Amino acid sequence: MPVSSWFTSTHFVMLGLLLTFAIVHSGGAALREKAEKRIGARLYRVLFALVSLVLAVILIIYFFNHRYDGLQLWQVQNVPGIQTLVWVLSAISFLFLYPATFNLLEVAAISKPQVHLYETGIIRITRHPQMVGQVIWCVAHTLWIGTTFTLFTSIGLVLHHLFAVWHGDRRLHSRYGEAFEKAKQRTSVIPFAAIFDGRQSLKIGEFLRPAYIGVAVFVLLFWWSHPFLFSLTSRVQW
Repeated sequence: MPVSSWFTSTHFVMLGLLLTFAIVHSGGAALREKAEKRIGARLYRVLFALVSLVLAVILIIYFFNHRYDGLQLWQVQNVPGIQTLVWVLSAISFLFLYPATFNLLEVAAISKPQVHLYETGIIRITRHPQMVGQVIWCVAHTLWIGTTFTLFTSIGLVLHHLFAVWHGDRRLHSRYGEAFEKAKQRTSVIPFAAIFDGRQSLKIGEFLRPAYIGVAVFVLLFWWSHPFLFSLTSRVQW
């Protein structure tokens, strides 16, 4: 099959949207320290969150509307157990994507937003849980949908988060210096690596937090609202 017959323009649009989000999000994070000195931590957080949220909503709507574009690489939706596997992986991905929920007052700029150097909870498993969560989400949804459009989207998301690993460590080193380097030595990017080699240990009590209840409720609501979301986003034609 000729590439031109399935490599639709929507592939390029999605990559453009992902690149825009990556530049704005990572660029905004890089400018955080300078911006906070000029306009204050709360105003910076509000502006950063609003811009990021708008771009994220655009990305989600475009993905929903075009997820089956391009070539169907595989079709496993009727294979027994696949749907359950996808939902389990999706639920796990949100457990890694949760960290901001621990500081909702800071996210909403009610409390003064701060940069935290964590070394507890899920950070014991991986120093960059959001990257791990995004990779798991991408694996689950690419497996379920199986199109080139979804594969391209997943590759773009994973590349952005891999860059964010380097970028995030760089910013933490700049802010905390030796304290971050010591925390870095006791943690790992690869999940469970620091635990397996004895640099870190799990403490189950650190995971008994209300935020996890919120994550569980969110996953259930998202599962229940999937048909409604697909119907709603289909009304937006791009």
